Amino acid sequence: MKKNRFKGFERYALVTGAASGMGRIYCQRLAQMGYNIVGIDINRAGLDETMRIVNDQVAASESIPEASKSLFRAIPMVQDLSLKEAADTLYDKVTEEGCEVEVLVNNAGIMYCQGIAETSERMLHLIMAVHMTTPLMLCRKFVGGMKERGCGYVLNISSLASWMMWPGIGMYGATKRFVKDYSRELRIECQKTGVSVTNAYFGAVDTPLIPLKDSLRKLARALAVMIRPEKAVDKALKATFRRRRGVMPGLLNKIFKPLCVIMPDCLLGWIYRKAKPYLMKV
Repeated sequence: MKKNRFKGFERYALVTGAASGMGRIYCQRLAQMGYNIVGIDINRAGLDETMRIVNDQVAASESIPEASKSLFRAIPMVQDLSLKEAADTLYDKVTEEGCEVEVLVNNAGIMYCQGIAETSERMLHLIMAVHMTTPLMLCRKFVGGMKERGCGYVLNISSLASWMMWPGIGMYGATKRFVKDYSRELRIECQKTGVSVTNAYFGAVDTPLIPLKDSLRKLARALAVMIRPEKAVDKALKATFRRRRGVMPGLLNKIFKPLCVIMPDCLLGWIYRKAKPYLMKV
């Protein structure tokens, strides 16, 4: 954190999926920069733990001015993001708290490996709501205020999978492609307003979101196929505050991206048939 960039806890950063993993790290990093935090999650216990950690971090920080520490607010809001009215409910709560959101991080996500025809209808609705509908509506709700104030940052989490229309992760990739496309449109619409929209195209990140055995997780880290969540968050926030269009951490991800596009359907079908017995049922 550079001192001349410290925000003095005058504005708020809203982070979805804040109860654990990368969401918790976003809250920690943004608080260190001088943003008050509005943390959103369905997991009340995990969300309360994040707020406690962030409050303790601010109180113990030697880089945050003592006079500013008493101004810090960490506000937990328990919300099911799959509900149709989730964005409306959150916007009303944030408005009632008097929070001016300058940073919106649409981080909440769901990951599973399953063929579309075998996936339950409940899970299909869930992943579309959490990845597509609610983040889009949160942008709709908060970007207007950012434009009026002439400053704002939106970080949407897409994925390397947005280029991977692979059976087994097809719905995950399709929803992340929607994020990629609407974020670009929104970024163009926000030109010359002081508001920027950044996409993070993560590959494998070492969080509980990816269901891997410990042995495979260790191997993936050793091969640099999987990156640490702290590194992913730092790269994403750096790109966000530099107002970049997107960021894809990891050299192997950049190499793998064009290969995702050109793989023939017959090869993907063979891979899917071999992997199908090991896919989860949701």
